[in-house]
Amino acid sequence: MHNSSASLLIIDDDDVVRASLAAYLEDSGFSVLQASNGSQGLQVFEQEKPDLVVCDLRMPQVDGLELIRRINALEVEVPVIVVSGAGVMGDVVEALRLGAADYLIKPLEDLAVLEHSVRRALDRAQLRLENRRYREKLEAANRELEASLHLLQEDQNAGRQVQMNMLPVTPWTVDDLQFAHQIIPSLYLSGDFVDYFRVDEHRVAFYLADVSGHGASSAFVTVLLKFMTTRLLYESRRGGRLPAFKPSDVLNHINRGLINCKLGKHVTMLGGIIDQDSGKLTYSIGGHLPLPVMFTEGKAHYLEGRGLPVGLFEEAGYSDQVMDLPASFSLTLLSDGILDLLPGETLKDKETALPELVCKAGGSLEGLRQVLGLGSLGDMPDDIALLVLSRNLA
Repeated sequence: MHNSSASLLIIDDDDVVRASLAAYLEDSGFSVLQASNGSQGLQVFEQEKPDLVVCDLRMPQVDGLELIRRINALEVEVPVIVVSGAGVMGDVVEALRLGAADYLIKPLEDLAVLEHSVRRALDRAQLRLENRRYREKLEAANRELEASLHLLQEDQNAGRQVQMNMLPVTPWTVDDLQFAHQIIPSLYLSGDFVDYFRVDEHRVAFYLADVSGHGASSAFVTVLLKFMTTRLLYESRRGGRLPAFKPSDVLNHINRGLINCKLGKHVTMLGGIIDQDSGKLTYSIGGHLPLPVMFTEGKAHYLEGRGLPVGLFEEAGYSDQVMDLPASFSLTLLSDGILDLLPGETLKDKETALPELVCKAGGSLEGLRQVLGLGSLGDMPDDIALLVLSRNLA
């Protein structure tokens, strides 16, 4: 509202003074209402709701100070300017304490002083109104944000619960094999995933996957991975094709599935199958670093193998590596988030350090937790997943 379009109420029991003030302010462009005493002024105030009040201090029935109190009681933010010939300091202090916008002493030799006071008070009132509206909008936006965050938290909780329900039991023992894992998400949901399960009565499968990106979108792909591997296993069993159930088949199947889904996500992963009858491990690698670390007889080394990331290239093909498992061993699979914890300046330095740390950890998940300080991690830039499978490990 522009100052000159504002409505003013002048309350003064001196008709000459009141008329003089009203005439001047009307000439200045204001709409002016008048009242000859405090009681009448309150009636006009409640009926007309002016933007500003100019009142005398000494009036019959209801004086200026009481008028301010009653206006305050109505809980409206309307500035009041007191004009008085008394000039008593106690009255000035009390009027300002009650919230008067200004206190002017009669006689007003230059009415421009009054006009300046009126405009300044209206400007301040307008600023307070705008600030209040802005604050109300901000509070409303905060409430909407809190509601959205609450819904998001519910979604995150639901997503996390889904992920937790999909993960296998840890630790898990099947005959003479032991499996254990840990996942440390950089956000509430993880893009890393591990799984291990029986294929048939003499074979056990496992894999570790690291989905590109972080958060909910990457976590969704872990659900898709679980679905695709479970479905492939089910269809293989139903079709009698379990003897051909190979890690490379799984990676090829996931590669086609992710490309067809067009999610804009890819996965680095490695998976293997242990044949307990023959004691052989068959594994396949899809662009994953670091490579698995084999620990046996107090020494550790990387397994061999290579392959393209899964879900990026239609022409990608995956091959199987086959090896005899030692009588006593542990095999450690890690997502690349672990590289942030390893000593060394370069990737080569970090890769060199990892087998040494596995040796220091004795090839166990608990040992790795201690060696890498996993129990005291702060915020991490990437998800971290660890999967350790072992047999007859001392």
